[in-house]
Amino acid sequence: MRDIISEIWSTAQRNKLRTALTGFAVAWGIFMLIVLLGAGNGLINANEQQTNRFLANSMRVYEGYTSKAYKGLKEGRWVPLRDKDLKTTKHKFSANVDEVGAVFSQGGQTMSYGQQYVNTMLTGIYPNHDKIEKREIIHGRFINEIDFREKRKTVVLSQSQAKELRPDYANLVGEFVKIGNLAYRVVGIYKNDDSEQNNATFIAFSTIKTMYGSGDRVGDLEFSFHGLETLEENLDFEERYRATINANHQAAPDDDNALWIRNLYRQNIQMQMGMKIIHTALWVVGLFTLLSGIVGVSNIMLITVKERTREFGIRKAIGAKPWSILKLIIIESVIITTFFGYIGMVLGVAANEYMDATLGHNIIDTGLFKTTLFVNPTVGLDVCFEATLVMIIAGTIAGLVPARKAARIRPIEALRAE
Repeated sequence: MRDIISEIWSTAQRNKLRTALTGFAVAWGIFMLIVLLGAGNGLINANEQQTNRFLANSMRVYEGYTSKAYKGLKEGRWVPLRDKDLKTTKHKFSANVDEVGAVFSQGGQTMSYGQQYVNTMLTGIYPNHDKIEKREIIHGRFINEIDFREKRKTVVLSQSQAKELRPDYANLVGEFVKIGNLAYRVVGIYKNDDSEQNNATFIAFSTIKTMYGSGDRVGDLEFSFHGLETLEENLDFEERYRATINANHQAAPDDDNALWIRNLYRQNIQMQMGMKIIHTALWVVGLFTLLSGIVGVSNIMLITVKERTREFGIRKAIGAKPWSILKLIIIESVIITTFFGYIGMVLGVAANEYMDATLGHNIIDTGLFKTTLFVNPTVGLDVCFEATLVMIIAGTIAGLVPARKAARIRPIEALRAE
């Protein structure tokens, strides 16, 4: 085996440029496949992190303005959601809807604790809000059923608000803060997220309605649902729901602007379809890049056989078996592919780690919220080894064709070769 390796090394030394170019093609194929898959995984992970902030099978319905004239009424009318719409959602769509809640906000509020104060938006919610729009409570608890039923004056603050009011903000739980002319007990503090929408102070929906009135208006509706598995089922539900709620406000059944429905489940389905297409495209590009390395190995093996035809003829003339020649060429192909494939794999893993250390921690400000473009843009070691193994096997097969040709050559023909 040592003699074979020495011979292969000697051949590589005589053909440095060709060996280097072939090795580059192999390493580049592995490198690009790993980097492309890592970038794709980073995008997918970032998207999942963003969508995981909300319950997947949930919808939120926002008030809007009509965009079509209907039944003698002009377009541009405001469509406020009311108690009737909440009851319609709960009863007429009970086959799919689970828990229904509402979100009513009162902006421009000043919250104070001692000499410290912050501006805040007082947001009344149902207890199911914590399940739909996930908030990580770091101290205390969230608004619960008892707060809602008894219309308690309890509040849940964001981490940034609590820090402004008291540096040792954990001790703020159980204390009273003043909002307007009323005192509210702090029962919980939730963790800031990257959306920069951390100025909401949550209280029970029943409490804010009692304090600020507003008639039968409920603000935005939100609810969880079940039984809508496909994109078509979700679109059909949204169409039926919109037509029913629009009818409560004498708006056209197909007026999309009268209500805006944020269906996270449908968005996730569409996003997953898009991510699968991206992932497949990256695999296709990566595999074609691998193919370029395989072609490179094939070329160098073909040229090697042609250049060493006379040598192989002499070997056979002095008694060399066809298998020894076949083995020599195959081993050369395997060694070249394995060595440079390993280099490409190591460089690809290093590039992904660099991407994770830089882009993976780079926060992008969209104007509405902050997000991370890449999250853990890496691939598993199993994929790295499998890609390298594919290249080795393909390189071996590529070297097998010229090897068989060399093993079958007659000594007299080989000796006449130039």
